[in-house]
Amino acid sequence: MENGNADKTAFAEEMVGLLNQGKVEEAIQSIRERLDITPEDDSLHYLMGNAYRRQSNWQMALEHYAEAVELNPDSPAKQAKAMLTDILNYRCKELLNP
Repeated sequence: MENGNADKTAFAEEMVGLLNQGKVEEAIQSIRERLDITPEDDSLHYLMGNAYRRQSNWQMALEHYAEAVELNPDSPAKQAKAMLTDILNYRCKELLNP
């Protein structure tokens, strides 16, 4: 299991690196491939939410954050979802209730 956690950590670091370099589509594709194999991995949904947030795709970001929280109530996606919801409630109410 320890090796699996090291792999997850390395993958997460790689995806954060891609996002920081502006390679959002590449990160989304890599995360999607992993999600196809392990859709129950909350950390992948959190990463995907972050990637969609970088694209300003608020709806998809919120969906992935919500999925991460459903899978793991202690996921950092809980805070990310709350912060994004607060921002959208302040700025763009029509995006939350189309």
